[in-house]
Order: sequence, then C-alpha cells, then structure tokens
Amino acid sequence: MAVNNNIVVMNNDADNKEKGNREPLLKKHYYENCPGCKLDRAKEMTQGPPIKHLFNIWLIIFCSSLPISSLFPFLYFMVRDFGIAKTEADISSYAGYVGSAFMFGRGLTSIAWGIVADRYGRKPVAISGILAVIVFNTLFGLSSSFWMAVTTRFLLGALNGLLGPMRAYAIEIVPEEYQAIGISTASAAWGIGLVVGPAMGGYLAQPVEKYPHIFSKGSFFDKFPYSLPSLMISVLALAVLVSCMWLPETLHKHNGSSETHQDIEASDGSNIGKIVQKDENLLLNWPLMSSIIAYCVVALHNIAYQEVFSLWAVSPLSLGGLNFTTDDVGNVLSISGFVLLLYQLFLFPKVEKACGPITLSRISGIITIPLLQSYPFIALFSGFTLHLLITSASVLKYCLSQTIITGMLLLQNRAVEQHQRGAANGISMTGMSIFKAVGPAGGGAILAWSQKRLDASFLPGSHLVFFFLNLVEALGVVMMFKPFLAEKKTTPSQQSQ
Repeated sequence: MAVNNNIVVMNNDADNKEKGNREPLLKKHYYENCPGCKLDRAKEMTQGPPIKHLFNIWLIIFCSSLPISSLFPFLYFMVRDFGIAKTEADISSYAGYVGSAFMFGRGLTSIAWGIVADRYGRKPVAISGILAVIVFNTLFGLSSSFWMAVTTRFLLGALNGLLGPMRAYAIEIVPEEYQAIGISTASAAWGIGLVVGPAMGGYLAQPVEKYPHIFSKGSFFDKFPYSLPSLMISVLALAVLVSCMWLPETLHKHNGSSETHQDIEASDGSNIGKIVQKDENLLLNWPLMSSIIAYCVVALHNIAYQEVFSLWAVSPLSLGGLNFTTDDVGNVLSISGFVLLLYQLFLFPKVEKACGPITLSRISGIITIPLLQSYPFIALFSGFTLHLLITSASVLKYCLSQTIITGMLLLQNRAVEQHQRGAANGISMTGMSIFKAVGPAGGGAILAWSQKRLDASFLPGSHLVFFFLNLVEALGVVMMFKPFLAEKKTTPSQQSQ
C-alpha cells in the first residue's frame, strides 16, 4: 500500500511539473484603454471563431468587390453608346481602359492606405472605403461620356483602400488556430463579389429593354440605362456602412500611440526573450515578397480573364464570340458565384488542411491551363449544350482561381507580424492593382486583335486571347515552386492548422 502511495505522489509531482512547463513563464500584460488588448482578452475567453465579426468582414469585403467587375457584362454596350469607337472591333480596346482605371487608381494609394490602417486603425479605413463605393460607384452608373466613366472609376479605386487592411483584420480578429478560416472568409467574400458583381450587371443593365413592364420609355433608367446595377450596389453599401459601426478595432494603442502588443513570447522555453522587431524591412522579407509576386501574376490573369470572358461572350458570332445577352452572362456568373460560395464554405477548408496552401495552389494552376484552352472549342457548340459546357467551365475556373488566391493570401499574412500586416497588405494591394491595371487594357487589346484575325493559320480568333491568358497563368504556376516561392517557418500552433 505504501508503495502504491509513493507511486501516486511521484506521478502527481510529475504531472505538476509538466503543467508548470506548459504554462507561460510571463503572463501577457493588457492595457486598460487599448482596443487591441480588449480584443485579445476577449479572444482568450471565447472558444471558436467569432462568427458575428467574420460575417461583418464578409459583408464589407463583398460590398467593396462588387463594383470592380460589375461593369464587365454591359461595358461593351456602354462604350458603344458613348460613340467613341470607330469600328466594332475597337470597342474592346476602349472597354479595357475603363476597366483598368479602377486598378490604376488603387495601385497609387494602396500602400498609403495600409500605413494609415497601421497607424490609425483598420476600422476608419473600412468606413472611408465604403463611403467611396457609395459616392463614386453611383456616379459611374450615371456616366454620360467615356472620360466621365474613366474618371469616376479611377477615383473609386484611389479612395477605396479597405481590402488590404481588412485582410489583415480577418487574421487579427480570430484566435491563432482559426487564422485559415479568417483569411478564407475574406478571400471568399472577395471572390464571390467578383462573380456576383458581373451577374448583377448582366441582369440589371438596360432595364427598360429587359423589363418594359416595370421600367417605361423616357424614364430615368431609359436616360441612364447602366445606372441600376450601380445604384443597387450603392444601396447595399449604405447598409454595410451602418454595420461597420459594430466592428471592434484590432490595433493596439499603448500610451497614446499605435503599436504592436509586444509581450514576450513565453509559451515554451525556446521563445523566452523573443520580442517582435518593429523596424523589419518588408521588402527584404522574401517569404512575403515571393508570395506577393506570385499573387500579382495570378491576379493579372484573373482580371484579364474576367473582362475577356464577358466581352467575348457578348461579342457577335461574326467576331468569334458567343453572341450572349447580358442576361446569359448573368446566368453563367450567378451559378458560378453560388457554387463558389459552397466550395469556400464547405470544401476548401478541408482540402487546404489536407494539402496545404502551396500544393493546392500548384495543382489548381496546372488544371487551369488546359481548361482555359478548351473555351474556343466549347464555342463550337450551340443551344443547351453550349450553355451547360460554358457554365461548367466557368464554375471550375472560379473555384480554381479562388483556391490560388486564398493560398497566396495565407502565406502573405503568416509572413509578417500584426504591427506590419496593414503595410504588408498595402504592398500586396499596390502590386496587385498595378498588375490588374494592365489586365483589362491588355486583355481588351488582345481580344480586339484576335477578332481581326479570324482566318489566321496559327491561333485564329479567340484561340489567341486564351493562349495569352495561359502564358500568364503558366508563369504564375512556375513562381509557386522553389527556389522562387519561400514559406516562413511557422510555430507549432500554425503547423497544427
């Protein structure tokens, strides 16, 4: 009996010693009036991801992304009505300039917005970005000339700097073990907005022609036939603006200044005394920069595809297009958006956990190349078969693209600490916006060129434009392999995700 008691005592001592080793040697210190500290304390007291805050993030990013591509289904007709194009084939080129104006404006200001978010907080940047959507997206829908359309799109991009800070916010609002869910939420909202936006544009543009029993000739919407999609998005943005008021701030403000929560990491013996460096040069952070560059190339491909697909689909059969109506394009993109939502919510987290973001991105990029090159052959069909094949291809394309984007965003946000995430995402947004500014203009120009060489012996008609899209995608896939792409060494908690 004594022997058993001794064994029990020894086991208890061993358990206590083991528990002592697991407990932090230094407890975190929370500042009383710091919003970031209040949030960190709340995260420690709750279990599971904060669903309410993630839903608000989803709404904000979704609303911000809607105007980016909502114009693509009707842009061909809008530019045609401006009367600036001399020939029908030139319409795609001018449409590309309008599509690029937003990204050019955002590329000039993204870093500045990231710095503002790091200094003054994520919430003020989110509110100002939604306000920009309400004002300038509405004005774009009322455009009566080519240059008014370009100017309002440029200002919308320059003054809407919330995407980068909100991606950082999605990482910071959740406990560390749920970071993948946070960034996936932000990425899903962005991707679905880029699909639902064109669907809204396709359904709601030219309402007098489509819904004469509701909208009469000579009415406001007859004078401004492309204003209804913009107005609907702006009304949604107004509602989202109200929801922003309930967002908690994640930025730490100690002693009147914005800074990171610099507590000593003491969860285990190897991290004792390790303090975050405040002056790290992000441009020398290769895990960050390599993922940003790969992300920019993929983003260039995606925006060029979105414009090319919509312009190609509504182009007449004589120019190698599908002769779709804006409603037809809306149908394809609506189904794509719905399936993408289901994929991001239910399938992607499981696949990402099993494969990891890098492997999954590589596989998705490789599958995309033969898929895209099949589009000109799909155009040879007609009727129900054509609609079924092009819709299936669109669904798969958007799911693959969003998989790559989400994977690259996970790598970027894991490569930096909290106090630099706003600036890091600002750099990412600047690079991405510059690349995306090239995408619509370049895609529109190549599409216009391809429509002038329908009888060429090598890559005739639309074969040419999809070949160029695949060249960009192939470059992005190459950049996802070593030695180019580097991944930051993760902590044990991150590796367990």
